[in-house]
Amino acid sequence: MAEVHETTWTFLTNHAHVLLAIASEPDLRLRDVAERVGITERAAQRIVAELEAEDYLDVRKVGRRNVYRVHRNRPLRHPAEQHHKVGELLEVLAHDSGGRRAIS
Repeated sequence: MAEVHETTWTFLTNHAHVLLAIASEPDLRLRDVAERVGITERAAQRIVAELEAEDYLDVRKVGRRNVYRVHRNRPLRHPAEQHHKVGELLEVLAHDSGGRRAIS
């Protein structure tokens, strides 16, 4: 029987995971984003700040909560994928394992 090894890498970056979490629930608290992604709340704050600074999302305050808007028409950052838009990535990953739409 083959030995099972725990992997230490994923195909998507934490930035992509944060963007996916926010796209699926635009009013999600950063604490919950961090929990979903498996990072610290401080790391989630840093990633959101970087995504906002690079115009990949907007943050606005509604009452005591932040509400995020993902800029789906922005290009992916890596030169090999920059002819694709963020919205395309979100669309591909928008369905859960049962085929149901997970991102609105």
